[in-house]
Amino acid sequence: MTALLHEESRPQTGTLDSRGSAFAWKVVLINCDCHSFDEVERQLMKAVRCTLSMARKYSWEVHHRGAAVVYQGHLERCEAVAMVLEDANLVVQLAQ
Repeated sequence: MTALLHEESRPQTGTLDSRGSAFAWKVVLINCDCHSFDEVERQLMKAVRCTLSMARKYSWEVHHRGAAVVYQGHLERCEAVAMVLEDANLVVQLAQ
């Protein structure tokens, strides 16, 4: 599994689940060197609903570190985010 870097500095989205556990699931975007920065940023803004500035930070981290946690939340929402990114042929993993 890919190392998850700098999670503590990542803005967190989501709410507490029924057990009181926040952000139980993560979407990890993995660098595949086959997409432009613009395409990755567009897809991140669509999937994660983030600003262009945040999408640029995520894409920089993916490019330079090999992977980045781009979303944290409930499983269902993480699956939806991953599906949008996968539909654009980006490489993602769900992690707990």
